[in-house]
Amino acid sequence: MSNALSQSIEQLSREKGVESKVIYEALEDAMAAAARKHFRTEENLQARYDPVTGTIEVFAVRRIVEEVEEEETEMALSEALQYDDSFQVGDYLEIPKPPLELGRIAAQTAKQVIFQKVREAERENVFEEYSGQIGQVVHGIVRRFEGGNIVLDIGRTEAVLPYNEQARTEEYRMGDRVRAVIIKVHRLSKGPQIVVSRGDPSLLIRLFEAEIPEVYDHTVIIKNAVREAGERAKVAVSSRDDNVDPVGACVGMRGSRINAVIRELRGEKIDIIQYSDDIVEYTINALNPARIAKVLVQDPLDKVLEVIVPEDQLSLAIGRKGQNVRLGSKLLGWEINIKSEEDKKQEILAQMEQLALQAAQAARRDLEELEGLGEKTRLRLEEAGVRTIEELSNRSVEDLSAIPMIGEKSALKILALAEAWVQSRVEAAAAETPGEAEAELV
Repeated sequence: MSNALSQSIEQLSREKGVESKVIYEALEDAMAAAARKHFRTEENLQARYDPVTGTIEVFAVRRIVEEVEEEETEMALSEALQYDDSFQVGDYLEIPKPPLELGRIAAQTAKQVIFQKVREAERENVFEEYSGQIGQVVHGIVRRFEGGNIVLDIGRTEAVLPYNEQARTEEYRMGDRVRAVIIKVHRLSKGPQIVVSRGDPSLLIRLFEAEIPEVYDHTVIIKNAVREAGERAKVAVSSRDDNVDPVGACVGMRGSRINAVIRELRGEKIDIIQYSDDIVEYTINALNPARIAKVLVQDPLDKVLEVIVPEDQLSLAIGRKGQNVRLGSKLLGWEINIKSEEDKKQEILAQMEQLALQAAQAARRDLEELEGLGEKTRLRLEEAGVRTIEELSNRSVEDLSAIPMIGEKSALKILALAEAWVQSRVEAAAAETPGEAEAELV
C-alpha cells in the first residue's frame, strides 16, 4: 500500500508539474479533515505523512497549560509530565489517534482537499511561469470565442486575446494557429488569466528578433516601435557596428526578411527608420517618404516641432487620415505640427505686418520718451513742428539741419537716437512672439 501511495504521488507530481512536497502537505490536510469528520471531535487533529514508509499518522495536538480551560485542545502540566518529565507550560503534546479507516464521506472529503490543494499549486505555478514571460511570444490555437474576445490554448493553460488587442484587419476561425505576445497576467480566484496581444508593438520587436539575426544578437538595436495594428508601423533602428546598415539588415535581400514579418502580421505596412540623436534628422527620417523642407523646434521643453513641407508633399507627410504624422509623432515622442511652405510664408508675412504695426504705434510716442535728447533740442524740434518720434524718423539730415541752432552733426546724432529707439521697440515686440529654434535642410 505504501509503495502504491508513493508512486501515485510521484505520478501526480509529474502530471501536474507540482512539487511532491505540496502533495504531501495536501495529503496531510486531507487526512486531518477526514479525521475530524470520522471522530466528530473539536480536538486539534493533524496528520503527518512519512514519504519513506508511505504511512500516515493522525494525532491530536494539546497545548500544555497550568490550568485547563479547553479540554479538547489543552492539557494540564501535571498530566503531561506523565508522558515526559521534560515538558513545560507552553509546549505541545501529540497524542496518536487509532489508525483511520476512511468511510465513503471521509474519503470523499480527503479527495476534495487533495485536488483543491494541487489545483491551487498548479495555478500558482502557471502564474509564476507566465508572469515572468511578459513581452514574450506564445503560440496558441483558437479554441472559442467569448463576445469579441478570443480564447487561445497555449499549452499548460488558456490565454485571452481581447478585442481591443486584435488587429482590425485580421479574422480567425476555430483551430487557427496564432502567435501573440503576453502583455498581462492577472491573478484571479478561478486561476491566472493570461492576456495576449496582436496589436502591441512588442510583438513587432519579437518578430524582428526572430527573423533578423542582427537584431537578435544586438548588432542592430530597435530604438522604438509604434503601430496601428493591421495597417501601418514604424520602427526606428540603429547599428552598433559602423559596417552594418541597420535599415538594410532589417529589409534583407529583396525584402526577404521584412516580408516574413509582414506576412506574419497579415500585410501590415512597416516603415524602417534610421534612428538619429539629432531630432531634426530623426524627424526627417520618421516622416519618410515625404520630402521635408524645414524643421523648426518650437518648444524644446514641451517637445513641439513644426515641420514645413512643399505644397505637393503635404498630403504625403500627413498620411491617410493623419496616420503618417501620428505614427511619426509617437515614434519621436514629440508633437508634430505640419504646414505647407505657402502657409508658413503667409504666417511670416502676417507676423512681419504685426511687428511693423507695433513699431509704428511705438514711434508715435512723444519726443520726451527719446533718451539722450536734450531739453533745449527737444523744444527747438517741437517749435519746428516735430512732436513725435515717428515724425522725427521721417525727417532727413537736411530737414533737421535747417532748424535754427541744430547743425549737421547734431542732426545725425538725433536721427541715430530715433532709429535706435524704434529698433529697440521692434526687437521687444518680436521677443513677445513665440521663439523658434530653426534648423534648415540643405
